[in-house]
Amino acid sequence: MIRVVLPFHLRNLAGVSGELALDVAAPVTLRAVVDAVEARYPVLRGTIRDHASGKRRTLVRFFVCREDWSARPPETELPAEIVSGREPLLIVGAMAGG
Repeated sequence: MIRVVLPFHLRNLAGVSGELALDVAAPVTLRAVVDAVEARYPVLRGTIRDHASGKRRTLVRFFVCREDWSARPPETELPAEIVSGREPLLIVGAMAGG
């Protein structure tokens, strides 16, 4: 079971509170997890990734085991801590402004 933490505004949009718990078939990659999030919560399509390109939106970041994985290819397999559910995948909305 993969645990995913969304930023407040995406949890609010999806109508969920707390962490998401998702079943993701192996190999568990960033892309597979975001695919699972979007499949369960279609309202989130286009909020994490661009509709047309499928690329991560600029102001969205992925944190895996306290490391920024945002620049890694979406096909990168996630570590055992995420796959086992010991650690959550954090999807974070970047802060901007002055």
